[in-house]
Amino acid sequence: MFTVYSTPWCGYCVRLKRQLDREGVSYAEVDIEADPSAEKLVKDANGGNATVPTLIFADGTSLTNPSLKQVLAKIDTAA
Repeated sequence: MFTVYSTPWCGYCVRLKRQLDREGVSYAEVDIEADPSAEKLVKDANGGNATVPTLIFADGTSLTNPSLKQVLAKIDTAA
């Protein structure tokens, strides 16, 4: 399981979440504009930048603006 940190207006976020949904991949979602602590978490993962989508996995690793292929590969290695 992982969390997608995003914003409602981010086109990259919308596209990635649609792709994940189409593949049947489960994830949690957090809007960083609605949760200041989530924005801080994203900034910490990205050298001070609030870059979305940022995915944070149960093992503490993260992917920033990944492709669907990168996410699926990460899920496969974690399984």
